[in-house]
Amino acid sequence: MRTLIRPDFQNSIVNLSATVAEFLGCPNDKPVLQDLSRALKSGYKNVVLLIFDGLGMYPLEQNAEACSFLRSRVARVLTSVFPSTTTNATTSIRTNTYPMQHGWFGWSLYFEELHRAVDIFRDVDSFTGDPIEQGYSSRRLPTTPFYTHASTEYKIGAVVPPFWEGEEDRLIWNTVDEFFDHISAFCRREGKHFVYAYCTQPDSVMHEFGVTSAEARATIAALSKGVEALSSSLSDTLFLVTADHGQIDIRGNFALYEDEELLSLLECRPYLEARAAAFRVKERCREKFEALFREKYGKDFALFGSKELIRQNYFGSGNREHETLLGDYLAVGTTDKIFRLTPRSRPYKGHHTSLTEEMLVPLILIG
Repeated sequence: MRTLIRPDFQNSIVNLSATVAEFLGCPNDKPVLQDLSRALKSGYKNVVLLIFDGLGMYPLEQNAEACSFLRSRVARVLTSVFPSTTTNATTSIRTNTYPMQHGWFGWSLYFEELHRAVDIFRDVDSFTGDPIEQGYSSRRLPTTPFYTHASTEYKIGAVVPPFWEGEEDRLIWNTVDEFFDHISAFCRREGKHFVYAYCTQPDSVMHEFGVTSAEARATIAALSKGVEALSSSLSDTLFLVTADHGQIDIRGNFALYEDEELLSLLECRPYLEARAAAFRVKERCREKFEALFREKYGKDFALFGSKELIRQNYFGSGNREHETLLGDYLAVGTTDKIFRLTPRSRPYKGHHTSLTEEMLVPLILIG
């Protein structure tokens, strides 16, 4: 069993956002990172927040030689949010809010009013893949980037992938080379600029091949070299490099959607995430569910009551109406296994979403 790491809301990706928000003159009610705050006050012409999806401490350490430029410049280690997954973590960073405030807890959420679980980034039925009303999730759980409310001389820009929406001044990248070129273009404009830059790698390649694969190592090396080249080509620019979460290598999976004995005790199919699955259990079946789950999956997943994790502040403070989205129980991965929640779920070789090593991410300062 791996050590479980709980979110530290004095030293997390939310506190990173809080510090940048305060620097940009945005409203902020979260604790800030004092060392980062001092660095931001140094008067740089450009400040770039670079988020590499999945590039947590574990992938950095496992591929240390390939990313020596980045690895050697880690200023501090932060925690992600829980579940440690892109929907939850990037929303927390982008909005400077806790998961309990924004409600984008995981890839798949069960909406009672629809009687179905929905992949909220894509607005499709989690089990069948059928589309639902376009934009439903964004209307159901509205969010606003924290820098929308900036009061600063810094002009705000974003470098984001094609599916990203919302930013007024944004450049869309389709290749990693374009990603770095667009950041450079923003920083070479007249005046001061804050750039929010999000890259989907190395998360995608690690999902497919694993954290310690040759493919992941090559991708991480390319990202590290790209940051090194970019930072050396731009003067008077501070780079804040981080990740939304990390990943670990996966060595087995359970097709939970085929477990009819367990499913018969539920009000709806399991949802949320592969290493942080949510269960809505029939009232009369809860004792039986707990015993059966621990008998079948207890060696690889710890079962928690969702209300207990909420009480212990695993999701931060926020909107009590969002509590129902977490179901009655959460099964948290403690080894190197994942659940496949639907027939559409892939047997990934690298994954995240739990409370193990994937919770730790770097804050890298380059200036």
